[in-house]
Amino acid sequence: MNELDWNQLKAFLATAEAGSLSAAARKLGLTQPTLSRQVAAIERHMGVTLFERVGKAMALTSTGLDLLEHARAMGTAAEALALAATGRSQAVGGVVSVSATDAMAAYVVPPLVRQLREQDPGIVVEVIASNALSDLLRREADIAIRHVKPEQPELIARLVREASACFYASEDWVKVHGHPRSAADAAGLPFVGAGRNGPYLAYLQHHGLPVTEANFSCHAEHSVASWSLVRAGMGIGAMMDDIARQTPGVVRVLDDVPPVMFPVWLVSHRELRTSRRIRVVFEALAAGLA
Repeated sequence: MNELDWNQLKAFLATAEAGSLSAAARKLGLTQPTLSRQVAAIERHMGVTLFERVGKAMALTSTGLDLLEHARAMGTAAEALALAATGRSQAVGGVVSVSATDAMAAYVVPPLVRQLREQDPGIVVEVIASNALSDLLRREADIAIRHVKPEQPELIARLVREASACFYASEDWVKVHGHPRSAADAAGLPFVGAGRNGPYLAYLQHHGLPVTEANFSCHAEHSVASWSLVRAGMGIGAMMDDIARQTPGVVRVLDDVPPVMFPVWLVSHRELRTSRRIRVVFEALAAGLA
């Protein structure tokens, strides 16, 4: 196979990502018949079937799936070439999406976004609050703040620092229940649970706390809601120390229980090397998080 047509490759990539010819045609600014001809042409050129029609949708065949990541890599390289050719790769402007856990997105990232806005007003940061690991390879985000090291070699990762988390309760709660210091003091005290189906109970027991399901006064799946329940006096909860220190009306409890240490990773895709705006945001977050 020689001299693959780039327009045909774009047609394949857009159709694979959009899931239908009509959506892909709108994305590329083409008519649907034109796009359909390009998809058919690349299939003929390569001698393979890339899609199967499922109603109005276009489903990738196993061969199409095998070729998709290669097509994405070519698309990324072509975009980087275009950026370099036009000089846009050096322009500090545009949207950069940043994914973080809901607690980080709500409490840690906003001050950093404000500082970045003052420094580079041409950059618009989109904050994505998600406890799932955003798929940077599929460009669901440009940058992700994670607490685990990514395994994909295609990603660029930097360990920013080790952070800590401890147990906290509201000042009003402490007035009623006293100030528990040791792990043994936790027995019989109310805790705010982190989701009924989660491993939070095992997490507490792993840290030496003699608690059972009966200790939970309430549950919240997401950290922001859980932290609000702690502040409302519903019980003891764990929180990142950076966040707790800026929260009025809460105090550290179970002081004798050692802090939980966890890493803070900053992760991006390969466009970090070619897009100045992504590099600017990446470095600003690295400095702020450190």
